[in-house]
Amino acid sequence: MGHLNLPSSKRSSSSSPTRQWKLLDFISAAFFGAVILFFLLIFTPLGDSLAASGRQTLVRSSTTDPRQRNKMVSLIEAGRHSSIETCSVDEVDHMPCEDPRRNSQLSREMNFYRERHCPVPEETPLCLIPPPEGYRVSVNWPESLHKIWHSNMPHNKIADRKGHQGWMKEEGLYFIFPGGGTMFPDGAVSYIEKLGQYIPINGGVLRTALDMGCGVASFGGYMLTEDILTLSFAPRDSHKSQIQFALERGIPAFVAMLGTRRLPFPAYAFDIVHCSRCLIPFTAYNATYFVEVDRLLRPGGYLVISGPPVQWPKQDKEWADLQAVARALCYELIVVDGNTVIWKKPSADSCLSNQNEFGLELCGESDDPSYAWYFKLKNCVTKIPSLKSEHAVGTIPNWPERLIRPPSRVTLMKNGIDVFEADTRRWQRRLSYYKKTLNLKLGTPSVRNVMDMNAFYGGFAAALLSDPVWVMNVVPARKASTLGVIYDRGLIGLYHDWCEPFSTYPRTYDFIHVSSIDSLIKHPGSSKSRCNLVDLMVEIDRILRPEGTVVVRDSPEVLEKVGRIARAIRWTTTVYAKEPESNGREKILVATKKFWNLQSASL
Repeated sequence: MGHLNLPSSKRSSSSSPTRQWKLLDFISAAFFGAVILFFLLIFTPLGDSLAASGRQTLVRSSTTDPRQRNKMVSLIEAGRHSSIETCSVDEVDHMPCEDPRRNSQLSREMNFYRERHCPVPEETPLCLIPPPEGYRVSVNWPESLHKIWHSNMPHNKIADRKGHQGWMKEEGLYFIFPGGGTMFPDGAVSYIEKLGQYIPINGGVLRTALDMGCGVASFGGYMLTEDILTLSFAPRDSHKSQIQFALERGIPAFVAMLGTRRLPFPAYAFDIVHCSRCLIPFTAYNATYFVEVDRLLRPGGYLVISGPPVQWPKQDKEWADLQAVARALCYELIVVDGNTVIWKKPSADSCLSNQNEFGLELCGESDDPSYAWYFKLKNCVTKIPSLKSEHAVGTIPNWPERLIRPPSRVTLMKNGIDVFEADTRRWQRRLSYYKKTLNLKLGTPSVRNVMDMNAFYGGFAAALLSDPVWVMNVVPARKASTLGVIYDRGLIGLYHDWCEPFSTYPRTYDFIHVSSIDSLIKHPGSSKSRCNLVDLMVEIDRILRPEGTVVVRDSPEVLEKVGRIARAIRWTTTVYAKEPESNGREKILVATKKFWNLQSASL
């Protein structure tokens, strides 16, 4: 093609507009690029990703630099920090003390690496755990026993591997729980009915049970129909979320591993200990694990083991050893029915001989069998106490009478009976006031999983008897050991130190109650703090469900501090006067956890 020849004057005059249009093009492109970037940042996941990345940089910086973290804590406590940042989406199921990334580097001996191993606060991100995408307010009890929202825990491994055994299956928007298990594929109901042929399942003789290696806790769920309160536990393992499923269903459960330490319960706590294919090597390490079960089982209580090694192929030696340990401890064999064995623990002192193939001996007089917080397992047999007649199954009052009668362990404490009875009356009065005045959801289907963080004798839980709830009674490890009294009343709970995270998944409690929250972070008998209130409240937020409730009783000064931290955690709060009949300066703070997600948090 030829070129158009223009006069020089024409060519020179046309060059200026050409340069002008190039500049305008650049300016226009930059403007439209900025507009497009703005829309990308605001209305697409890219913006959320970049914002989250920025937030996590701040969170990590507050963790890796202790001075920066301490400064942030001080600002939050003083009310000069607007809000605590959110954790990344990868942390939706995070449990700080059961973190596989941390624990995988530890020893495998006796499953040490699968026990609790908590980071120091300086290594813990100061951020709020978000819910998973699509999270919904949990299905109400008792419907939740049979189905939960799939989106609340989108983990299909158990359904894929165990669906044919009746554990659970995905069905539309839900996970469905038919009530089966590996050792009871026909359902927990028929399995429990079978056990009832040999042990007194109904009638109130049995009340507290421990289900070891519980799966999704269908056994515990259906024992509730017999008024038997079962606390189920399992480790965080390849199934990932079995305890989270149990709690989402409204069944009492927590994360634990029988490894190198005592389980966090007092002696003689449970009327029944149950293992259905829990795969615990009871006779290993000179029968140390069987001895721990014996510590926990009430005199006259029942031990039920279903599955290996009970008459199991190629496990003849393990089965013979299991029977030998039971004989050495004078357990009465009730029945061997297929792959299920039931033993009854003696009500009197053990007949343990000086000579036995496992080298077992009675524990010394200095051993406190109820001390169980980070306490190494002992290979000795716990002596039955002098109050044996009032501890044993069949002599301890039946349920529900045992809830209100002062148990024998109370008499071991100064003015124990008087304090017990006064505490019972106090909490009956307080709960009546709570329900009438504080606008709480107690007594409604919205509240199922309840925790009392400073339980003492369990008076708060006892006063909730008529509500469709169960209560995890936590006795702080550094306070008086009253947990045995709680179990004697037919309630459940465990020891815990609130300067560490709790062994449960996020979003597992509807209602959390704490009296004297400030005492949980103090040295006993001192005003000096062992940890800080910010970390404790962030931990409460982690285990509380969206739209869940927290009730805190403490002095006005402490509640003022709690209120400042609550704003940074995005709780809404109201402070109330205490009930008129109570003495002291206490007030009551009621907080509600807002329902937020990562997208709304970033706006």
